[in-house]
Amino acid sequence: MDSWPALIAIAIAVFFVMEWVAWAAHKYIMHGWGWGWHESHHEPHDDLFEKNDLYAVVFAIFAVALFALGTFADLPVVTAIATGITLYGLFYFIVHDGLVHQRWPFRHIPHRGYAKRLVQAHRLHHAVKGKADCVSFGFLYAPPVDKLSAQLKRSGKVAAEAEERRVAR
Repeated sequence: MDSWPALIAIAIAVFFVMEWVAWAAHKYIMHGWGWGWHESHHEPHDDLFEKNDLYAVVFAIFAVALFALGTFADLPVVTAIATGITLYGLFYFIVHDGLVHQRWPFRHIPHRGYAKRLVQAHRLHHAVKGKADCVSFGFLYAPPVDKLSAQLKRSGKVAAEAEERRVAR
């Protein structure tokens, strides 16, 4: 298991597995008991950072700990796992923070292809207030937008919130 091809394959496999890990963490932790940090991500703000960014710090600490363990205990497989996690974090930063949420000093709005679908799916994720009845919990994978729209419509949450806003006026 110490060969470079095997270690690279492990890192790539971990990268892809991380989308499922991130999906589960987003749905069950961030939209569950960890809502206190994640709520900042669903609220408008002009600050450079949001409390939700603490999740990235936690995941980075975990990856650094794996790098340390892999290096000091001479466990190349653990280092390959840490590499896959770190690569996923880099792609998360580029795609989710940069492209989807436009948290960079330059703006690019995709008008076609998968990048457009990813942005649309995440906008649908943010279409409801609060942590319940959200759709699309992945960060690098987006289900088809029409399926997400239908799921939101079936939940009735968006329509109920629109009615609440209408009555409040």
